[in-house]
Amino acid sequence: MGTLKFAFRTLFKTPFVTAVAIISLALGIGANAAIFSIFEQMLLRPLPVREPDQLVNLAAPGPKPGSQSCNQAGDCEQVFSYPMFRDLEREQTVFTGIAAHYAFGVNLAYRNQTLNGDGMHVSGSYFPVLGIQPHIGRLLGPADDENISAHFVAVLSHDYWETQLGGDPGVVGQTITVNGKGMTIVGVAPPGFEGTTLGSRPSVFVPISMRTEMNRNFQGFENRRSYWIYLFARLKPGVTIEQARAGLNAIYRPIINDVEVPLQQGISEQRLAQFKTREVTIEPGQRGQSSTHAEARMPLILLFAITGIVLLIACANIANLLLARGANRAMEMAVRLSLGAQRWQIVRQLLVESCVLALLGGALSLVVAKWTLSLIGSILPPEAASTIGSDLRPQVIAFAGALSIATGLIFGMFPALHSTRSDLITILRANTGQLSGARSAARFRNSLVTVQIALSMALLVSAGLFIKSLMNVSRVELGIRTENVVTFAISPELNGYEPARSQALFARVEEEIAAIPGVTGVSAALIPLLSGSNWGSDVGVEGFKREPDTDANARFNMLGPGYLKTLGIPLISGREFEASDIVGAPKVAIVNEAFAKKFNLGREAVGKRIGTGRNSEQLDMMIVGLARDAKYSEVKADVPPQFFTPYRQDTTIGRMTFYARTQLDPSPLVRNVTTVIARLDPNLPVENLKTLPQQVRDNIFLDRMISSLSAAFAVLATLLAAVGLYGVLAYTVAQRTREIGVRMALGADAGRVRGMVLRQVGLMTLIGGVIGIAGALALGKAAGSLLFGLEGNDPVVVVMAATGLALVAFIAGYIPALRASRVNPMQALRYE
Repeated sequence: MGTLKFAFRTLFKTPFVTAVAIISLALGIGANAAIFSIFEQMLLRPLPVREPDQLVNLAAPGPKPGSQSCNQAGDCEQVFSYPMFRDLEREQTVFTGIAAHYAFGVNLAYRNQTLNGDGMHVSGSYFPVLGIQPHIGRLLGPADDENISAHFVAVLSHDYWETQLGGDPGVVGQTITVNGKGMTIVGVAPPGFEGTTLGSRPSVFVPISMRTEMNRNFQGFENRRSYWIYLFARLKPGVTIEQARAGLNAIYRPIINDVEVPLQQGISEQRLAQFKTREVTIEPGQRGQSSTHAEARMPLILLFAITGIVLLIACANIANLLLARGANRAMEMAVRLSLGAQRWQIVRQLLVESCVLALLGGALSLVVAKWTLSLIGSILPPEAASTIGSDLRPQVIAFAGALSIATGLIFGMFPALHSTRSDLITILRANTGQLSGARSAARFRNSLVTVQIALSMALLVSAGLFIKSLMNVSRVELGIRTENVVTFAISPELNGYEPARSQALFARVEEEIAAIPGVTGVSAALIPLLSGSNWGSDVGVEGFKREPDTDANARFNMLGPGYLKTLGIPLISGREFEASDIVGAPKVAIVNEAFAKKFNLGREAVGKRIGTGRNSEQLDMMIVGLARDAKYSEVKADVPPQFFTPYRQDTTIGRMTFYARTQLDPSPLVRNVTTVIARLDPNLPVENLKTLPQQVRDNIFLDRMISSLSAAFAVLATLLAAVGLYGVLAYTVAQRTREIGVRMALGADAGRVRGMVLRQVGLMTLIGGVIGIAGALALGKAAGSLLFGLEGNDPVVVVMAATGLALVAFIAGYIPALRASRVNPMQALRYE
């Protein structure tokens, strides 16, 4: 306790220096704690279930002829057919159970309260395999999943129950309307459980056997060529993943070869051979199933590396501070040693002081971490921000504490050992107190500053690369005019609308929105633009020869009249869809340039015939328009081959995204949209209401986040390095005051003295800059997949970063140099 009190007393003898050190550490540790918080949430945190380490995820890679439907739980390599799931569930012997799930969109209505959100179809084994208990009521079980379309029961998520229904325990046994169907609420899931897919927060869980009731167009329960279910399982006690893989494939392979191979039609011998060799893969599943895990790994590792560099720079400043403090306390150390104090006792005291300093910085770092998480949340789109909590969990606090202690010990060790070296008393007697000029300490201080400059250079180049990449993304030609466009969606089908009624509502919405003053165009599309959605279909094209393995797939969309004009997509030839393109009229289509190129149509596409899906050989649609290429699902992706059909010629559509262009500021239109929809149907929620430029920004949020954070951290690192450079030079000038006085007394002018100090700055900047550029190039190569439109060794970025760093270094060094040039020789000769 006495050691601790002495440490506090010593530190606060120089409150300004101590405060600067604490703030530096807080910034470095806080940045790392914030990124660790996201890292822990997205890549480390296990599901809040019983023994999550016993869960495994199943996947079925290989050819999947037929239809595929995949979502955020993973890519299409991982999905199974419903019949295959039931076969494996019935025959397997290596798991306590296999569970299935599939996410879907829901409109929920309960006592005149509506909400659009996410739902989850789950098998009756889902909750038993996870081993969780209900908060109230019961969870779904095998008895709720025995027959198709026969179990109108639902479990609510705890968050939905608490925030939307007021935590009313009386909801159990009541009826909630899910996509127009009345479902009996049987229970509420436990708090903290948000499903098994990171990035998707289901409000309601419904038996998987009820998918037809939630989506009347679904016909995949009996079809072995319809792949849409995600599977996970729990290992039996004592069974390893390798044993489970062997045991499950002993069942899977005979089903593939004896049951499913005969069903494959129209595929080549080579692809059929690949189909026959398919096997189930099994991977650890303690974190659930989500494509976000893979997508977030590299950006988070990169940000972790960047914040680690910031902390190293801050720690280098602390080490230099402790060295300077130790030099000033040389007499104290010598006296204590001469009076019989053991060296280890003094080292312990000095390490306690450095750890106290680090822990104070660590405590303040929690505030910095909270601010950083809030900043990141403001950059992310709402749906992504909702998956990242800004609360600092115990793991994050423990990480910040451990990092603080490690920082105090590692960067306090050399100054502590140097301040208590064995020749201290001898040097003190012979050197009249000028012990701080020890060459080893000076070399160490200069080395630390050089390393700081190198790390700053690496961060500046990296930040420059990401900023230039973001600029390249922002300059991408979208092929559309986004200004003054508002977009929103409605899903009347989820409220129980029949297709004909939905079609009538869509037409009415277009009319009502078009009547709003200032609106110059309104149209609609089935697939929302630049939302990450990809819908495709194989096509047959007049004059295009299609072999068994020929890639004949194209992306598609269903559009309303005037869509191309509303979004500013030019027509090369032909016409747009018109109000007369309805059910019963001749089937028509519009294609883009990429489609015409892929299928060898050239500029003569108009008048050719195409067919799609199962009817692709019938060629029952005529191309009536050829449109310029425009982005489809991703800003950074190449424009895919696309064909468009009129949504009014389809009798099954139950959801539509609308686009409205205004002459002026679109903000009033955003408010009017909600009013219009509420007037048409007060129980129909408006989805994804935003401006089209906001949709574009949301589509590239990862680029914006990485460039913003890397730039902020690079600036912070450079400022910390400048503080370190200034501190070392100021200290060096102070210690060389007598030498400088002698030089000036012998005729050196102020310019030569300034040059002496600035040469030291230039040397450290040059060495550090060269090392930093090498590190930045390596970092840029590793992060190449995150860059757009440039390489990781862009010379313009390197030159600009080097110029900026050199300017900062010159400013940091010029002040001590100016002070040195103003030394009075007579006063300097009397300096002690």
